Amino acid sequence: MAGAHNARMSISPLKHPGHANEVLRLHSTYHRAEPVWRVASRLHCRDIPESVRRWLLDPASLTRRVQAVCGGQFRVEVLVQGYVRPQRNEAQRLGMRAGSSAFVREVLLLCDERPWIYARTVIPRTTLTGPRRHLTRLKNRPLGAVLFADPTMQRGPVEVARLAPGSRLYPHVLVSADDSRPLIWGRRSVFTLAGFPLLVSEVFLPGIPACP
Repeated sequence: MAGAHNARMSISPLKHPGHANEVLRLHSTYHRAEPVWRVASRLHCRDIPESVRRWLLDPASLTRRVQAVCGGQFRVEVLVQGYVRPQRNEAQRLGMRAGSSAFVREVLLLCDERPWIYARTVIPRTTLTGPRRHLTRLKNRPLGAVLFADPTMQRGPVEVARLAPGSRLYPHVLVSADDSRPLIWGRRSVFTLAGFPLLVSEVFLPGIPACP
């Protein structure tokens, strides 16, 4: 078991970032601390910084909200994708068997080439049946647009976490020249499509403006 916790996720190099049929080696390792998630409805507003509070608690499509606030060029950049073992808390949240693999997709949501949001989606193999198989072939399409267009979609409670450097969900894209990394906030929800679950985590990066 100790060896498994220290192993890197096995994913192939990405030759051209953003191509959905290729993937990049993940930088996260199994020994890093997992985030502590709390149901948002049980938190006091004073516990969450005002600058990210609306982003975290907005129940609507995050993609649409980002596009509306951006006012410039919005795009999705695929960082990594492939079949790997999810984090332990992710597997538990999805009711997956220990050691099972899932399709994991990590992307950046950018406004005028500035990264605003890092998003990670975990989809169990059992979900990727029938019409849901297309979720592995989104390329640079935003997942949110697909989820909120599906009439069978249901969303579970929003959970919130404060992420510190060293957290397994802390985006490696925040590493700067002086290695100073801020505390950031993220949220996650289990979505179901026709009763089949997937987990979407969204981390709000320092460059994102306050949500109006």
